[in-house]
Amino acid sequence: MQSDIYREMLDQLYDGVYMVDRTGAIVYWNRAAEQITGYSSEEAVGKRCSDNLLRHVTANGQQLCLQGCPLKATLVDGKQREAAVFLHHKDGFRLPVLVRVSPLRDRFGQIEGAVEIFTDNSKRLTHEHELEQLRLLALMDELTGVGNRRAAEEALRSAHRKLAVDGIPYGVLFVDIDHFKAINDTYGHDVGDDVLRMIASTLKEGLRERDAVFRWGGEEFMLVLGGSGRDGLCTVGERIRMLAEQSWLEVGDEKVGVTVSMGGCTALAEADVETVVKCADEALYDAKQTGRNRVCVTD
Repeated sequence: MQSDIYREMLDQLYDGVYMVDRTGAIVYWNRAAEQITGYSSEEAVGKRCSDNLLRHVTANGQQLCLQGCPLKATLVDGKQREAAVFLHHKDGFRLPVLVRVSPLRDRFGQIEGAVEIFTDNSKRLTHEHELEQLRLLALMDELTGVGNRRAAEEALRSAHRKLAVDGIPYGVLFVDIDHFKAINDTYGHDVGDDVLRMIASTLKEGLRERDAVFRWGGEEFMLVLGGSGRDGLCTVGERIRMLAEQSWLEVGDEKVGVTVSMGGCTALAEADVETVVKCADEALYDAKQTGRNRVCVTD
């Protein structure tokens, strides 16, 4: 009876909570964990993180299930840990979360498991407010839920005005899904649409608060990065490239993943918006021609 009461309390939390036994197998998965990750309790209990489930990665691409897992370390030494990581959502995209791990001990003080509490660390509420504004202004791409090309053009003009008037720099990154036609040809357009939504979500969740993502057309997206010079474009671009590479959809028994090529350009006050866009587009072409799944940035 007492156990049921505790479970009901944990199910009322907004934070995701799961518990593992001494071997690392999941023995409890609360409702918030279901809502944040997309995986039901039935899908999670009995599995380990590394069983194609959450697959945590750091911002620099380190796969924690293979090396540096805070939960595994806590099972060994009993120390509490915190980490900011990206988990793998059931819909394929990468979602930033803040995780906190604590040991579970028996009455003799021996470690018998661990509990991980994780909080959605994304800008979801901010994005939802922004998307509502886009809907009102008919500036949203219906398929992916990000801004459309018209919204991108508005954002570019706004960023360029800030550069000209206040000297606030900005940069542009084009993002193109590699070999997207092969996805449609192999799995059909419904899966292709799911891939577009997955990449759009990965782009949104991988950006900073001052950045914005738009669907430019087809399988191509544009990122407008406020306050960014060349180094900022390279850093954000490489993080996005890594997160996209480590995102996938489950189609039947297959894992369907893609990579992206990215081309960026920093804006100069003496150049117009069209010149900045052309510069970024040429950098994207270079990324595609030199092997794909890479970031090319020019000034």
